Amino acid sequence: MDAALRIALLTHSTNPRGGVVHAIELGDALHALGQLATVLAPDPHGRGLFREPRCGWTGVPAHAVNGSLVARVRQAIDDYVAWFERADTPRFDIYHAQDSISANALAVLRTRGVIPGFVRTVHHLDDFDDPQLAAWQERGYRDADRVLCVSRLWHETLAREHGIAALQVANGVDLARWTPTPNERDPALRLALGLGPGPVVLAVGGVEPRKNTLRILQAFLLLRARLPHAQLVIAGGASLLDHGAYVEEFEAQAAAAGLARGPGRALQVLGRVDDMDMPALLRCADVLAFPSLREGFGLVVLEAMASGTPVVVPRIAPFTDYLPADACAWAEPGDPASIAAALLAACDPSTAARLRARGAAVCAEHGWHRSAVRHLAIYRAFLATPSHGAPHA
Repeated sequence: MDAALRIALLTHSTNPRGGVVHAIELGDALHALGQLATVLAPDPHGRGLFREPRCGWTGVPAHAVNGSLVARVRQAIDDYVAWFERADTPRFDIYHAQDSISANALAVLRTRGVIPGFVRTVHHLDDFDDPQLAAWQERGYRDADRVLCVSRLWHETLAREHGIAALQVANGVDLARWTPTPNERDPALRLALGLGPGPVVLAVGGVEPRKNTLRILQAFLLLRARLPHAQLVIAGGASLLDHGAYVEEFEAQAAAAGLARGPGRALQVLGRVDDMDMPALLRCADVLAFPSLREGFGLVVLEAMASGTPVVVPRIAPFTDYLPADACAWAEPGDPASIAAALLAACDPSTAARLRARGAAVCAEHGWHRSAVRHLAIYRAFLATPSHGAPHA
């Protein structure tokens, strides 16, 4: 029997972003396999993770910075490095970064001989105008000893555009947490949000360009012209990036359309939602609107499907890579009319019933256990390589 590995899963934030959720779910699945997995993140306010994991958790002492994005990223990298260089910091067999911040910290630590090497998962890559941010992003995957990715899209992109031979390891969904069976939180949440006959359109990820929120709003206005009781609820949105101008444009368009705001009204922008309420929120929705312009995978799509909620997704990769054609309502992400038509179709009772059935079948094929087994095999193969721990070229 192989000994349990001490696995550090590093992420950039304690907030519910995709890479953070991935780290928690992977850590819990590795824990279930008997591994000593620990999720780590800079925690400047000592508040802990948005969700208590079953695996280990360590908040890295960090400084809160209110300056530019470059300043905040630099400080987060420095905080990680300082903590790992302390004599009392635990040592791990595997150091696995989920983002550019933690990957750059591990790259520094590897160069200084503090750690023998590290693994990096690329969820997606951003287009940065700032040269320092772009350099950090590139170093985060080029200096890694093993690069993983969560979809065929990014496997092919990394190979074609960056010469990186990444290993593809799919995301999963926790079918014990995300379920269509209501509990006591569902009616309480419906009452608190004033959800009426609907349909209730849910968007997750806040108001930001990558999530295509302006076109979701425009599509919702077209839908509401057909279904006047429709409500749009937008949840989430904690991000390091500044989306202020985009939010202002969203607010201007919502005001120009005369949308009433607040519980029981046409539009609610909730911001961060208590993690315990997220399964109920997905169940309360009639459809998830997720016509995102760029994703690594789109975890919330599987979470909605597992909750029995039909989804509208863009007809682009990675969604076209892992979703069957009849499992969701497809839309052209640049066309609000196409998104509105997909929302309308997903709200049709007969179509919704079919999408729920197909969605459940898709989720059954995407368990975190399978992903954890694959990760563990990659970790052990990495540790067994003669080059493990050698100076990086």
